[in-house]
Amino acid sequence: MLNRPRTYNVLNILMKFHAFPSETMDKFCFVECLVPVGAGAPPNHHAGETESFYVIDGQIGFMVDGKEILAGPGDHVAIPDGAVHAFQAVGDKPARLLIINAPGHMHDRFFTGIGQPLPEGQTELPEPSEPDIPSVLSIAEKVGMTFVAPDETPA
Repeated sequence: MLNRPRTYNVLNILMKFHAFPSETMDKFCFVECLVPVGAGAPPNHHAGETESFYVIDGQIGFMVDGKEILAGPGDHVAIPDGAVHAFQAVGDKPARLLIINAPGHMHDRFFTGIGQPLPEGQTELPEPSEPDIPSVLSIAEKVGMTFVAPDETPA
């Protein structure tokens, strides 16, 4: 076990790291999320890391390379390496989902870099706050993630 925070407020999403890459022989990062309605990840892409989502509760609207997907409990959505993707909790209640990033180092650095550590054991959504967009974009660039406008395509 690492001696570092495992629970974060990341863009108003409660993220609990069940495994960091350093705990999985550098193979993956495993995160559980509680996503308030309207929150999620804006369109982005990244090379070298695959991403996989499993919805436990609620509904998540995904966009994967321009294709809209509505996912509910029990649904799995895989993001191909480099694909432009986004997600947002929709419906009338927060969504719970699991995310696996492989190998996960980029997502570990991004989520913990932009997130604010929360008390361990916190299960309630964090108090909503406005993200520091310049900081988010700077950290994304440092780790190899690119945000795109919804109508842009990556070069």
